[in-house]
Amino acid sequence: MFTLAEARELMPEVHRTAEELVTLRADLAELAADLRGGDSALGGRAELKATEARLMELQSWFVDNGIEVKGIAPLLIDFPALLDGVSVRLCWLEGEPELAWYHRTDLGFVARRPLPDRTSPF
Repeated sequence: MFTLAEARELMPEVHRTAEELVTLRADLAELAADLRGGDSALGGRAELKATEARLMELQSWFVDNGIEVKGIAPLLIDFPALLDGVSVRLCWLEGEPELAWYHRTDLGFVARRPLPDRTSPF
């Protein structure tokens, strides 16, 4: 479980990791498409496998830090937390500048809401 402060403290590293993951995701898609038709400017089969491996490492970084990866394209991650005694997920979607959303654990992304504007920690 994360407090909001703990989750936000990880956000600079989340942004760095996400940036690399997004680049590798695009490279992997391009390599796979190009190699079906022949050559790729990004390399060959070895580069494809190395890119896949690095992408898996980056996904593992999130999990190793207690962060749930809910989607890869776009990147969607959740930090388990409690809000007023209710199990929630602090929710961040690729491209968002900060961690500013949450949803109840049992409802998922469809119930996503802005974090309450208050100073009390959870």
